[in-house]
Amino acid sequence: MLEQTQDVLTAAPAPQVEPVSSRTGRSGKVHTARYKWGVLGIGIIAQAAFSAAFQGVPTSGSILQAAYHLSVGQLGVVLAAITCGIFITDVFWGILSDRIGERKVLITGLTGTTVTLGLVTAFLVPTADATPSYVALAIVLFLSGAMGGSVNGASGRAVMGWFPVSKRGFAISLRVAAVPAGGAIGAAILPPLALAGGFRLVFGFLTVFALLATVAVILWLDEPPLAKTKAAGGVAATAIESPLRRWDIWRFAITAFLLDLPQFTVLTFGSVFLLSEEHLSIGAIAVLLVLVQVGGGVSRVWGGRWTDKHGGRYRRSIVKTYSWLIAAAFVGIAFYASAPVWVIAGMVVVAGVLACGWHGVHYAEIATMAGAERSGTALGLENTMVFGGAFVTPLLISGLLSFTTWPVVMVLVGAVPAVVSALMIPRENPVA
Repeated sequence: MLEQTQDVLTAAPAPQVEPVSSRTGRSGKVHTARYKWGVLGIGIIAQAAFSAAFQGVPTSGSILQAAYHLSVGQLGVVLAAITCGIFITDVFWGILSDRIGERKVLITGLTGTTVTLGLVTAFLVPTADATPSYVALAIVLFLSGAMGGSVNGASGRAVMGWFPVSKRGFAISLRVAAVPAGGAIGAAILPPLALAGGFRLVFGFLTVFALLATVAVILWLDEPPLAKTKAAGGVAATAIESPLRRWDIWRFAITAFLLDLPQFTVLTFGSVFLLSEEHLSIGAIAVLLVLVQVGGGVSRVWGGRWTDKHGGRYRRSIVKTYSWLIAAAFVGIAFYASAPVWVIAGMVVVAGVLACGWHGVHYAEIATMAGAERSGTALGLENTMVFGGAFVTPLLISGLLSFTTWPVVMVLVGAVPAVVSALMIPRENPVA
């Protein structure tokens, strides 16, 4: 009841009916109450497959730099390419999900991701005779991100449609936890593959993973009952105001952009920092980044479950707490020159876990603010901000490193955005 009251206060969505023993999908097939967990599983697989690409490749950043003979600036362009594609297209995928349904969007996007990763595997990996152009690699990775961005909003909307209000925070958090889970898979598998067999194995693995996710969507995903509110021609029949016209939603989404700067500082250049400044081995770095992803995933799920138990009242307060802790952790890392290696390695893991851990609560809150029928658009906006941060971060770091030092980078790209986020997050809505 508390969650439903908050929905009314924030976005006045249409009343949501708790599911009974069975529900009928858009295809006309009747599904049991357990089917929603299958939908969640499909969403997790799709998100993890895409996350293994956009978060896994940066964990091999130092190996990629050597294999493709890249400067720091060129490495920044390559690592930013896939997230740039997501940033540019994500909100449009979200709007399209609300209009034509998530099944069509996911099939289209995942197929495109599979094809583009296959092209990299076949034509854009270094060999003994030639090194591909980093520009060509960046362009194809950009296209892969542009297509894969469909996963973020569409899979989240599917979860919103099948789960009752009282369990959406937990369900969305589980789905969002697939991002660090996929990143952990990438961090654990991609660097060893790159060292053992080169980047043909790396991109080949990612291609197969994306293909499996595509097949899962085609075979098992049905549209939720929300799809029945669509009018003829695929235009949404809901009278709920678009999230893109609401400043409260924009303000909250902007904090996602700010908090993603510290997150991708760890995920994109963490390996470079630990190798160049702390002189850790590739194996040790891979383990640390896996810990970051696993810890971040656990944190996301915990936050979603805890806030569900309290009616969703404390989501914004939790995000604000994360912001202050992230800032403190990055300030600590900035003093790496005067601390033992193991302390700094631990600080990087803590900072990474915190910077990856706020997403579940944040996504659940913005989806709740918009209402279930507009959640695709809201999650698209959220992901546009998130991947805008992911796109900007490697370019920002490589630019800063050209004229300053790592301590300055850690403060400017880690601590400062987190502080600004804490100051921007609005107070909790009053709950009746």
